[in-house]
Amino acid sequence: MKRTFAIGDIHGGLKALKEILEAAKVTKADELIFLGDYVDGWSESAQVIDFLIDLDSNYNCRFILGNHDAYCADWLREDIRNDIWLRHGGEETMKSYASYSESQRKEHLSFFDRMKNFYIDEENRLFIHAGFTSMHGPSKETYASNYNWDRTLWELAVAMHDRLHPDDPCYPARLKLFSAIFIGHTPTTHLNIEFPWKRANVWNVDTGAAFTGRLSILDINSGQYWQSERVMDLYPNEVGRNKK
Repeated sequence: MKRTFAIGDIHGGLKALKEILEAAKVTKADELIFLGDYVDGWSESAQVIDFLIDLDSNYNCRFILGNHDAYCADWLREDIRNDIWLRHGGEETMKSYASYSESQRKEHLSFFDRMKNFYIDEENRLFIHAGFTSMHGPSKETYASNYNWDRTLWELAVAMHDRLHPDDPCYPARLKLFSAIFIGHTPTTHLNIEFPWKRANVWNVDTGAAFTGRLSILDINSGQYWQSERVMDLYPNEVGRNKK
């Protein structure tokens, strides 16, 4: 029986990614929807991309572009070294590419360029890295950067949870557009939640793997989830994005 999984932000934690795929007993019959931010944080960013490219050739995968992935693609394409990116995991990502050839880097860039800003399935469920601001949906978004930077969708879902019934005329239009929305980008651990968390009809699957949390994989139909060990424990000699 086919299952559909949403996978949270990996941030260079290849060991954690392998753990959750094994824990969920993922098979080639399943669909894997990755919500973005594959790089920046732990030391295996380039190796995560290698693993995902190989996974894509053997499994049914969809890849959403995250803000950190966009930074990495800019660096691979034009050697753009954004200061914000460097401070938030970019330096570790650059180090992970130190031994990679030009052809390998081009292969990774091509992989990033094939990623989508969002995906809507047949059951009107939206998968997006961060969010969108248009009341008419992501396809009408004025600024494409909102797909992988917006936090207001999640903030709205947290604020609105159990406040109003969806039939109430004051219920936010953005939340009515989809039967469910799956995001990453804003770690649930910022609100002291360590597991995939649903507020209103929005599931947040970023459980802080880049910091002190775990990487998560969520069965979107059953709500069951599996998690890695704390990623910081898998890379005990590194700090990830836990920088002062």
